[in-house]
Amino acid sequence: MTKSALQIARASYKAKMPKALNGNVTIKEGAPTQSVADHDEIKHLFPNTYGMPIIEFVENTEKKDYPAINVGVILSGGQAPGGHNVIAGLFDGLKKMNCNSRLYGFLLGPAGLVDHEYMELTGEIIDEYRNTGGFDIIGSGRTKLEKKDQFDKGLEILKKLNISALVIIGGDDSNTNACVLAEYYKRKNTGVQVIGCPKTIDGDLKNEMIETSFGFDTACKVYSELIGNIERDCNSARKYWHFIKLMGRSASHIALECALQTQPNICLISEEIEEKGQTLNDIVSYIADIIAKRAEKGMNFGTVLISEGLVEFIPAMKSLIAELNDFLAANGDEFALIKKSEQIKYLIGKLSPKNSAVYASLPENVARQLAMDRDPHGNVQVSLIETDKLLIEMVGRRLEQMKNDRTYVGKFNAQGHFFGYEGRCAAPSNYDADYCYSLGFAASILIGEGKTGYMASVRNTTKPAEEWIAGGIPITMMMNMERRHGEMKPVIQKALVKLDGAPFKTFAAKRECWAMTTDFVYPGPIQYFGPTEVCDQPTKTLILEQNGEI
Repeated sequence: MTKSALQIARASYKAKMPKALNGNVTIKEGAPTQSVADHDEIKHLFPNTYGMPIIEFVENTEKKDYPAINVGVILSGGQAPGGHNVIAGLFDGLKKMNCNSRLYGFLLGPAGLVDHEYMELTGEIIDEYRNTGGFDIIGSGRTKLEKKDQFDKGLEILKKLNISALVIIGGDDSNTNACVLAEYYKRKNTGVQVIGCPKTIDGDLKNEMIETSFGFDTACKVYSELIGNIERDCNSARKYWHFIKLMGRSASHIALECALQTQPNICLISEEIEEKGQTLNDIVSYIADIIAKRAEKGMNFGTVLISEGLVEFIPAMKSLIAELNDFLAANGDEFALIKKSEQIKYLIGKLSPKNSAVYASLPENVARQLAMDRDPHGNVQVSLIETDKLLIEMVGRRLEQMKNDRTYVGKFNAQGHFFGYEGRCAAPSNYDADYCYSLGFAASILIGEGKTGYMASVRNTTKPAEEWIAGGIPITMMMNMERRHGEMKPVIQKALVKLDGAPFKTFAAKRECWAMTTDFVYPGPIQYFGPTEVCDQPTKTLILEQNGEI
């Protein structure tokens, strides 16, 4: 592997951990837990892993002997900065408990378990990837572990390699699969433990015990650097409006965090739009009015941040998309036989009158994108909808009308952007490097203590790393029932932006001022070296959630 100067320098960085993990550890168990919703249904589906207590690791003066153990690890779903450090922490934790323990990585995601594709991860390999971005140490994939034959096929290779524990590093869907797998293996008395680790740059896998999903900090810092660069260009040329779509289909955490970091003129928070029942026209009017007011002051430029999943949060669009998802799940084969040129007309004729009218009113390119191939869960691929271009087109039309009405006197030139892949494989920030390493180390202790169906947890992370609190949380505690592929299924509940939470309230208190000024902030690149107040700070979102102020 050819290394950059930064990668060589980062290789020497020693990840910081909670004080409890640096010495001998014992576990402290809390009270029994229950699911976040749908208690009876979740308990019925997970009788062997439901109701387990929250676990906290505490320092212990006595050294405990652990037997050697073989462990497997899977990187599941989209990449997020810090995944390699989770694996490094897991490896070091296992070796600390017993130097004869071994770690195997399944290649290209869950498919590697099913297809028996794997490699042993040695110390030499691990050292090549410490503090690096990406998931290329073993690759990742989006295969879902949902079926009995997959579980049984995976069990074959686990038994062959004498693996008695499996760590799945992924988001809410991947950890839902981990929970299902843990339940199945425990019910079958296979002796195989399953542990999850919280990953997603979208930031929607969190709760009281999981403060943040790893990768969110780094991705937001990368996006904020890019937004700051665009804002500076915007303030230099003073002739463009930049519409910037950001990752985050199911929640607006990234858009909100980037707004707090960069202070754009407009930021659209999907959860607020849904709460207020706003229409697409309402959104267009809101943007156009701000553009017109800035134009009155001679400022024909600005920045607009847009959450990736915005369209799906507009109530009328949400209803339409839900019906489309259900209809295409049940009639996918028939729909596939329809000529592309006739698909929109076909769907208009099949939908309920209200949703049919909404669908017929959409620009043809958006209507076509809503009918595109579904994601693995049978849902519309919202990331394919070019929301930035849609809003540019509609705002442009509205401004032309306002010109005719003499309520707008400016010039509107717009540029569209989508920041997604740019942040997924960045070298992790110090926060993510430390957090991920601690998560992996915590997973190793959960394994050593014989636990299954747990997710590694590290809390109190706005404090210095030695004060962090590590442990495990039962995955069933985070679950509820949701409709997938037209059926109700158990899944981890996504964490949306809380409109009564400190991060949103801080943003809401300042956005009117940001709209009419040019008070941009240019965060610059991630700082890996320097004083801790510059290099080790978590996201503004997390600081506000934990402390109430920045």
